[in-house]
Amino acid sequence: MTKQKEIIGIAKIKATYNNTIVNITDLAGNTIARVSGGQVTKHDRLKANPTVAMFVAKRAAEKAKELGITSLFVYVKGKGGKLAPSPGPGANAAVKTLAKEGLKILNITNITPIPRGGPKPKGGKRGRRV
Repeated sequence: MTKQKEIIGIAKIKATYNNTIVNITDLAGNTIARVSGGQVTKHDRLKANPTVAMFVAKRAAEKAKELGITSLFVYVKGKGGKLAPSPGPGANAAVKTLAKEGLKILNITNITPIPRGGPKPKGGKRGRRV
């Protein structure tokens, strides 16, 4: 019985509150598949939807499997900053779909940038008074 060789890739999921982008590369960083919410739906309000994120990940996984990728390291990134500290609504749906498509998930890492100090927020010492 022959053992199939495991080919590893990297999936970078950028899930903001406006869009979801799935980019699958090989270990050298060469892009294999890149699909965004705008390629799946033409409605701007739906691009960050978990349902659309599911179709985005499914399309990217199909392209990756055609080229022989069997396992993935997954990096999830949101917009970051003070107003959006967590990834958008499509992040979990995209990761689940990659697993359902038969790709083996080796590791999931959240790489959303976190503010540490930074510039002084607008509004003065006591905030904005209405």
